[in-house]
Amino acid sequence: MSEKVVVIYSGGMDSFTLLHQAIKDGKQVYALSFNYGQRHSKELHYAQKVCDELAIPHKIVDITAINQLLLGSSLTDDIEIPEGHYEEESMKSTVVPNRNMIMLSLAVGYAVSIQAVAVYYGAHGGDHAIYPDCRPEFIEKMNAVSQVANYEAVDIIAPFSHHNKIDILRMGLEIGLDYGKTWTCYNGRDRACGKCGSCQERLEAFAKNGMTDPLPYELV
Repeated sequence: MSEKVVVIYSGGMDSFTLLHQAIKDGKQVYALSFNYGQRHSKELHYAQKVCDELAIPHKIVDITAINQLLLGSSLTDDIEIPEGHYEEESMKSTVVPNRNMIMLSLAVGYAVSIQAVAVYYGAHGGDHAIYPDCRPEFIEKMNAVSQVANYEAVDIIAPFSHHNKIDILRMGLEIGLDYGKTWTCYNGRDRACGKCGSCQERLEAFAKNGMTDPLPYELV
């Protein structure tokens, strides 16, 4: 019997790659997505469609109530999404306070409930500069807590923590993944904007891999 694992699946490139890698590794995958009030909730539709195609269990959990407490992020508040690369100071406005800690806590509880041995999430090295809850020290500490928080130890695994999006895309292309089934843009419009940090990082990854992004863009 293969090991059960919970994969936090946003519908974006990184978690899409992670989901398929876990399946390829022979894990029994349970996908978990969160609606936290993100303006790019379009990613959840992409996540649902992929899970339906793969016929794997998938839950989309509404945690929008947390936005009564978590204020000041351009992803959830009425604040304009900044344009430019992730390294720019303005991209700090896209931080949702404590987001990954909240999601990981819920995912660990779900893992214990279904007797899964691990929770996977797609934090990667390119996120380190902006997002504290994607850094290796955060992952290490959260994993340590997860070992003692329940009677059943659950591992928190972030296999991309020392890779960037260029590397992750390369891994996915090597196993034949179709990234037209993912959504990355922080603006949830019909087409990706091509200007936000998320789009720019995605476009850079495709360019560095000598490929053209299959998603349609407003302006590139």
